[in-house]
Amino acid sequence: MIIFEKFLGKRAEIPEDRRYYVKQGLWAKADDHHITCGLSQPALILAGGLNNLEWLVPEGKGIEQNEAVIFAITGKILYIDSPFKGRIHFNPVVKHRPELVLSDPYDLGWLFKVGAMENAEEDLNRLAEPWTYAESLKSSEGCKNPEGIKGGVSGMCKAVYSGIGAQKI
Repeated sequence: MIIFEKFLGKRAEIPEDRRYYVKQGLWAKADDHHITCGLSQPALILAGGLNNLEWLVPEGKGIEQNEAVIFAITGKILYIDSPFKGRIHFNPVVKHRPELVLSDPYDLGWLFKVGAMENAEEDLNRLAEPWTYAESLKSSEGCKNPEGIKGGVSGMCKAVYSGIGAQKI
């Protein structure tokens, strides 16, 4: 397990038994005839949590690689793409209980599975290894602001946050 003790003011873990789609902070793990995907803990912290999920394609539909499959409302709005081509199956529990994604992102909080792929092992291996994903996070706001200071740590963020705080409404 790779651990960031302070990542935007929180503890973040990255399991070493899966691969990572760095662009969106998704983890992926092969099991039986599917590849299961979910949001990594650092991605959830950077997104500001998770409030709601909507499926953008029907359950069991064949999807293309990089097709948007989930619309997520976090502290931001995210369109989550599948890093794989195949038939999609969603986790029905998290649609009604998105807090599971936050509390258990690597087990019960998985988002979707993609199955019936021709090159599943090849597709999985083209994603980043855990150490590469962890290294990519070192340039993120999570590592640049380990204490989670409101307004961020960049000069621009501090100026905007200070300006908002100084407004008289």
